[in-house]
Amino acid sequence: MPCVTHDDAPLLADLMPWSVAPPRLGRGWPAAPDAASLKARWDALVKTTGADREALFRSTRSRTPQSAVGRLPGRDGGTERLARASGPCAEPVRVLYAPFDEQWLIPDQRLIDAARPELWRVADERQVFVVEAGGGRGGAVDTDAGPPLLATSLLPVLRAGRVRPLYRRPGAVEPNLAPGLTGHLAARLGRAPSSVDVLAWTTAVARPTSAGLAVPLTGDADAWERGVTVGRRMLWLMRRDGERPKLPGGRRPYVRAPLPSRPLTVRYDRDEEALLLDEGRISPVPPEAWDFEAGGVRVLEQWFAARTEPGEPGTLAAIRPVTWPQAWTSELLELITVLALLAELRPQQAALRDQELPRPVTPAELHEAGVLPVPPAARRPASVLDPHEEGPEGQLALL
Repeated sequence: MPCVTHDDAPLLADLMPWSVAPPRLGRGWPAAPDAASLKARWDALVKTTGADREALFRSTRSRTPQSAVGRLPGRDGGTERLARASGPCAEPVRVLYAPFDEQWLIPDQRLIDAARPELWRVADERQVFVVEAGGGRGGAVDTDAGPPLLATSLLPVLRAGRVRPLYRRPGAVEPNLAPGLTGHLAARLGRAPSSVDVLAWTTAVARPTSAGLAVPLTGDADAWERGVTVGRRMLWLMRRDGERPKLPGGRRPYVRAPLPSRPLTVRYDRDEEALLLDEGRISPVPPEAWDFEAGGVRVLEQWFAARTEPGEPGTLAAIRPVTWPQAWTSELLELITVLALLAELRPQQAALRDQELPRPVTPAELHEAGVLPVPPAARRPASVLDPHEEGPEGQLALL
């Protein structure tokens, strides 16, 4: 029986052809782990004028307080030049700031060097953003380096690779898949896969190659079902929407010793399977959760550092919570759970990615079927315009 090799697998760039560069904030202060700090930072900014406001703002070539930019799609930020702005800031929104790190952002294009409005236009409760996160070099999969793809229901602003929305339009309309792909897979599998099925399979089996992320495809219904099951579990854990994930009783992490009001250090006791935040203690924490990396960085350490590293004195980034919020403890317990459960899926992923898949669907076959190459229009954003979008100084935004 012919089997597919990873050197003869379609590329993600062809299967999900529309991609956008990740947003570039240009300054750190418009994002934070808590929304209250963002409102306080904005208030501190608008209380200043002239050169003091510009110094706090941290101008770049892309953005200064005099920049004329429009409102972000679907948001309520102002459109007058920031130099004249007053009143409250736009309501902060939840974003994926770093791998597995959900934070808050002021959704105001005047504060962001490259906000990527095309992503905001298609962001809604049904959208899934896929982010190329690395995870290996030279075509080798390093499972310890983390998954090569991240999926999120939130707008991703992390510094990573290309962002690929699952849908090209709001309301889960027009999947961002190569035209004809699902139809061809349906003919091979004997049943029609949904766009989420294709994404789930992709999440489970994608791996880096020298040419880009490869996605081996199969026409074997049993193998496909196994991959989709693993991938849907991964999507659920990474998106964290709906029912909260839980570890079985006896393995669930709890706060065993109260966390201090301002923890400064984090350590892991491997023998006790305990996470130590100064004198605070959380256990059990599986070693797989502590060792979980994304992009070669330990996720839990990065998450903790984002909440404890002080901002530069005299800057807006220095405005932070005085004490550790209870909400952060709840988020930490959930993050430990998510990482542990994702780590449990690695053997199933390895079985899919490291073994040759039966009944391959190769790039040559997709070319013969007319699925590849994708038409140029599929690589461009759809024409989506919210009639309420405003340009600079309240003018109508035109595309």
